[in-house]
Amino acid sequence: MAGPTAYFDPARAAELDPATRDLVERRARVMGPAYRLFYEHPVQLVRGQGTRVWDAAGREYLDAYNNVPSVGHAHPRVAAAMAEQAATLTTHTRYLAEPTIAYAEDLLSTLPGSVDTIMFTCTGSEANDLALKIAKIATGGTGVIVTENAYHGVTTEIAAISPSLGGLDSVAEWVEVVPVAGDLGDAVTAAIGRLEARGIRPAALIVDTVFASDGAWPDVDGLVDAVAAVRRAGGLFIADEVQPGFGRLGHGMWGFDRYGIEPDLVTVGKPMGNGQPIAATMARRELVEEFNARSRYFNTFGGSSVSIAAARATLDVLRDERLIDNAREVGAYLLAELAGSGLFEEVRGVGLFLGARLESESRALETVNALRERGVLIATSGPANDTLKIRPPLPFSRHDADLLLSELDRALG
Repeated sequence: MAGPTAYFDPARAAELDPATRDLVERRARVMGPAYRLFYEHPVQLVRGQGTRVWDAAGREYLDAYNNVPSVGHAHPRVAAAMAEQAATLTTHTRYLAEPTIAYAEDLLSTLPGSVDTIMFTCTGSEANDLALKIAKIATGGTGVIVTENAYHGVTTEIAAISPSLGGLDSVAEWVEVVPVAGDLGDAVTAAIGRLEARGIRPAALIVDTVFASDGAWPDVDGLVDAVAAVRRAGGLFIADEVQPGFGRLGHGMWGFDRYGIEPDLVTVGKPMGNGQPIAATMARRELVEEFNARSRYFNTFGGSSVSIAAARATLDVLRDERLIDNAREVGAYLLAELAGSGLFEEVRGVGLFLGARLESESRALETVNALRERGVLIATSGPANDTLKIRPPLPFSRHDADLLLSELDRALG
């Protein structure tokens, strides 16, 4: 008998109620088999507000997983900004637009002064793809170093540096993978040596600065040394802030801030527009100038008027509602309670990005599905898929944390 899974098995459609089964079958006919549905019993969501979502039957769920609506589901300020702009004008970055320039200035002001240029995209995958292209052109190298269970996106180039998608055998021949555990500086130095032994010049080290797909590692030893090593070899450091960025870690805006590192390129995505598809690559000016001399870039929807309005409102809400402070305070409380519960093999994390490791993948998947039945949404992560991934919208309150903790206690018996 098959064990628990994080996804719905289409072979079990007959077990669903008639309305859900009909929707699942219609979905499969028109969207094909590549798409998957969360949970052994799929959820049909129809409404959200803050940290809560509701299904078609009116049942309420606590969302402890979705970081895309970073300032909360259906935030009224973000929705109003999008609606107003959509009713006024929607165009792209080849026309002058003061709101776009003002937002770019504001966002860049949160970064180290050396990172002073922004290029808008629609998704984090596109942002990482562009960053990697810039790095390869600027350095003349092709080699890339990533962590062993990294996820950076789904374009052909970026899927080739995302071993979490297809395993270590799926990475390109110009990629080296390194473990998160141990000293990252030593591991990256060794990886550079392996690349050079194959005649491959390093172009970049790219890491998600909370090492999310590796199971959430907030304080990796040797990251500063790893960055120095790749720069000595002629490569660049790309900080992938798609998941840890925009205050999720509760210590400033960016994950790399906690290490005192100044990246060469920074990529952002998911939380930037609270659900609107907007992302960006930010870089040192000279890197963009080198790229521009040898290539071109334009994205019709990257930085569109409505996307900028959503991003502007999201950044304003993040500040006005002190959501970075909330991430720090509630995250610290949740981390302490999880670590002291005695339910987990290990608990890691910072702010509102936490990983709680159980004894096996099977146990973790059972827990995720049990929580879904109890009205709490989370997922799993890590190379062994044995870590509960807790990554809620940033307004997640102490009351929300207590509800999650009580339901975890019940789900784990």
